[in-house]
Amino acid sequence: MPAVLFVCLGNICRSPLAEGVFRHLTRHHRAGEPLVIDSAGTGAWHQGEAPDPRSVAIAARHGIDISRQRARQVVGADFSRFDLILAMDGSNLSDLRRMAPSGATATLRLFLDTPPQDVPDPYYGGPSGFEAVFRLVEGGARRVAAELGVAV
Repeated sequence: MPAVLFVCLGNICRSPLAEGVFRHLTRHHRAGEPLVIDSAGTGAWHQGEAPDPRSVAIAARHGIDISRQRARQVVGADFSRFDLILAMDGSNLSDLRRMAPSGATATLRLFLDTPPQDVPDPYYGGPSGFEAVFRLVEGGARRVAAELGVAV
């Protein structure tokens, strides 16, 4: 099964939600090897920190615990460790393309690619922004799982 990395700017709002939702949706996957799922940020500002409390809260409201995740920055090895690297927005995708070492094997694309759409950064907004992001992420995670042939 492909290894999937979800990426946003600081790895405390959108990508931890995407990782948590995707893990939750695919938790019953039993075919072959286990899925490799992770998240990271293009920047290192929040390295080692837990997800934003608002992301933790919205995930918990939907029965998903992301509280033990810790932010990390994308590293060169990610571009060969993961088969699919999904950027939360176009700016993240541009950063990833710039960061990719020569010989990178991962497919880089927008998380919401059909139709192409950014997952808005809810960091500077209120709780309703996190709910809207959760809905976008859940739909995107379902589409990625179906594309990879993983039952949810």
